[in-house]
Amino acid sequence: MFSVAALTLFAFAFASGVRGESHTITFTNKCGSGTPTLIQNGNVLSTGGAYTTNGPISAAIAYLQTGSCGFNGEDCTLLEVTLQNPTSPGSGSSVDLSLIPPHAFSVTSGFGYYNGCEGAGADCSSADCPTAFHSSGDTTVQVACQDDNVDLAITFCD
Repeated sequence: MFSVAALTLFAFAFASGVRGESHTITFTNKCGSGTPTLIQNGNVLSTGGAYTTNGPISAAIAYLQTGSCGFNGEDCTLLEVTLQNPTSPGSGSSVDLSLIPPHAFSVTSGFGYYNGCEGAGADCSSADCPTAFHSSGDTTVQVACQDDNVDLAITFCD
């Protein structure tokens, strides 16, 4: 039989126990038009509302659908998103802006992590922005985060 102290300790450990992996992506659209779009594996996950996943989200894309973007963000400023808790050094979250053709600058776009890695992010306000991929070799523009359960804020036209 368990003692009261053991049950109390178990209850405390359970209540403060390990939280499962979770990430939220939020959008702010200051452009006055357009629809923030989040897609993963050909599935639309969000058209402007906050999106929360109880686990990692890998190889997702986000962009502001202005009417001139293809389904996969063609002809528009693209964000590439992977949010995951690191299992080894360097294996956590990574987000970047991409202007690799067929993607092209369309609207000012930016992102920043929150609930971890505060201050880490990037903005792109022109076709020649140095914080975006212009070719596949521009790997230094990826913004990594090694914190668990980090969230992401994406802003258009800020």
